Amino acid sequence: MINFAARKLSAILPALLAASMLALASPPARAADESDAPKGASVTVLKAAKSCFANIVEVSGFILARDETAVRPERPGLKVAEVLSEAGDTVTAGQNLARLNLPEGGFQMIQAPVAGLISQSSATIGAMASARGEALFSIIARSEYDLVGLVPSANIAKLVVNQPASVTIVGANTVEGKVRRIAPTVEPNSQLGQVFIGLTANQRLAINSSGRALIRTGQSCGVAVPLTAVLYTDAGTVVQVIKNNRVETKQVEVGLASGGQVEIRSGLNEGDVVVARAGALLREGDPVRPVMAAEAK
Repeated sequence: MINFAARKLSAILPALLAASMLALASPPARAADESDAPKGASVTVLKAAKSCFANIVEVSGFILARDETAVRPERPGLKVAEVLSEAGDTVTAGQNLARLNLPEGGFQMIQAPVAGLISQSSATIGAMASARGEALFSIIARSEYDLVGLVPSANIAKLVVNQPASVTIVGANTVEGKVRRIAPTVEPNSQLGQVFIGLTANQRLAINSSGRALIRTGQSCGVAVPLTAVLYTDAGTVVQVIKNNRVETKQVEVGLASGGQVEIRSGLNEGDVVVARAGALLREGDPVRPVMAAEAK
């Protein structure tokens, strides 16, 4: 009986030993899954994409009349008898502005020599008027204005006559204009040059009010990323990209910026996976779990 049990155990022992060795050689399925999973912090990423940026030159200055005409009588000794127009009125060429009494008992009409906007008037009933005295009326010819401003010498070369400009004026709506004249010299100490931007407005503009013009001088198209993806360090300007679930730091050259995006002129390729918000907490080689920006939202 004992011999029969021993023979049966000796028959199944090799099979039990083989199964045990196989179990020790094979790691658990859960452990394998865990080793393949990305490690590290979760970071929001996006792909670098192409975009176009407008090259803008900004000019700040003051509104001046382009051509202001003074209106006076041709002879002395006249007295204002009637005022027909006032400051702020828009007049046509030849329109009667005031009636003056002559010493010999007649009268003379003062007319607008040009069409435009009356910017100033000193005409009051009973006041004396003469060819050498104060002008009775000042007219902004054809209601044309200039924004006269200063531009750094580095931007002067980008400007040419007739370039369109969008001008924002304090106390008025935004008006359209064009570069009319560019001064041929710059001030030696400040290295600023004068630019005249012509404005033709259907509204009254206050002389000497401040304004700001944006002149589009061209555009540049290339790879772009959000401003938040760019990190400025002592070593230069860098962007953090993700490759094989690890952080890589790339030094880049930035260009134009607009609408929260910045142009990357070198150091980055279209389609590179970029950390959306770069920061010092991520270092070269750190493992991360990237999440695309669209999925993060």
